[in-house]
Amino acid sequence: MRIPVITVLPSQEPLQRSAAAGMSKRGPTDLTGVRKPGGLTLDPNFNAVALGSGRVQSPSAGTHAPDNSATFAVRGFVEADSADAIPADVDGQPIFADPKIAPLLTCGGTPPVGSHSDVAKKLDVAGLAARGMDGDGVAVAILDTGINLKHLNAKRGPGKQPLFDAGNSWTPQGSTNAPGAYPVNHGTMCAFDVLIAAPKATLLDFPILANDAPGGSVVGQTLSVALLGFAQLLAFWAVAFAPGGGPRYRALVVSNSWGIFHPSWDFPAGHPGRFIDNPNHPFNILVKTLASSGADIVFAAGNCGAQCADGRCQGNTKQTIVGSSALQEVLTLAGCDTKDARVGYSSQGPSIAGMFQQKPDLTAYTHFSGSEAFGVGSPDSGTSAACPVASGCVAALRSKISRTKVPPANLFASLRTSARMVPGQTGWNGDYGFGIIDPGAAATANGVP
Repeated sequence: MRIPVITVLPSQEPLQRSAAAGMSKRGPTDLTGVRKPGGLTLDPNFNAVALGSGRVQSPSAGTHAPDNSATFAVRGFVEADSADAIPADVDGQPIFADPKIAPLLTCGGTPPVGSHSDVAKKLDVAGLAARGMDGDGVAVAILDTGINLKHLNAKRGPGKQPLFDAGNSWTPQGSTNAPGAYPVNHGTMCAFDVLIAAPKATLLDFPILANDAPGGSVVGQTLSVALLGFAQLLAFWAVAFAPGGGPRYRALVVSNSWGIFHPSWDFPAGHPGRFIDNPNHPFNILVKTLASSGADIVFAAGNCGAQCADGRCQGNTKQTIVGSSALQEVLTLAGCDTKDARVGYSSQGPSIAGMFQQKPDLTAYTHFSGSEAFGVGSPDSGTSAACPVASGCVAALRSKISRTKVPPANLFASLRTSARMVPGQTGWNGDYGFGIIDPGAAATANGVP
């Protein structure tokens, strides 16, 4: 059987050229001259991605410029008789999983609890705006199925059209849609939910889950597409490869409402190249590098909660916060309704063994009437909605809180310590994390008048 994989190769001129093409939003370059293991077939539809040193201990954006990078991630294929027979390496080069990923939406058959206006009241969005915290000057990248601006404009109404940066958005190779013109779907829901707390934030469209991106349908996309998206974000924000990018914004918030529902989507347990419990996976290295460059990265916890797990969880409800959602460097969101009750599908901590254990970090609102991206009366649901709601809160805070004075780790720490605990909660727990997000309290803790 043909297994899609990600591997890491030492620097070579064709890989430098390929990564530079990707960073400048050009199509894949010819990789025929790349020195590679004999048992690996390279995927010609994917640009190489500069990984710097390739080590999780020293993530540095400065080493990710193609000319400076010591290593590069590439997508390819190996042959194996079964999943259990996937090799750990090919001719000494490590093999990493390129698992299927999917939007974290669930429980679509149950009606919404409250509306986006209720969410705004719970978050005291009016109070945030009065203190100058509305997302102004902050870029929020939506890594999802793509954004439909026409739908957003119609739902938000006259005078409330969102700011959108098409030039710094990213279009996967081969996509037939322009930024902001993707079909109404999960990504449009996420964009709507960001704007609840940060109506003046500027949206960036990164359709890693679009059905016309490399890798297959919207429910069968693979991690390598997200790898390309994060590489483009790093170029925009930190590598300064393309002029006119990140420096024009006060901050970059990266909203990720996607993940893996079951370990069977990944390499078998014990394989050194597995993603869900491996901080050394190339994608996780890239996430850590972007975080170290000052980007605020937010992930959904997942929808495998014990009371109402998504069917794709296959009955597994323990240690279901996995992969990048279980990295210490990101903010990971559980979900509650507008009455502060945890939604039964929200994945519970602790995280999968081998990753940071105290996840989720916080809880944010979900299962409310908002974008109606899935039809009239449909809720914005899943931890998929909680993640962009929290991303909007982070963007609002970044309007006034400098990323240089208060880097992501410090801002996330203040959000945890200022969270509103539910009755009976005394500290972190696996249901709510440290409590329900309270951006106003976090602002006060950081000295915002």
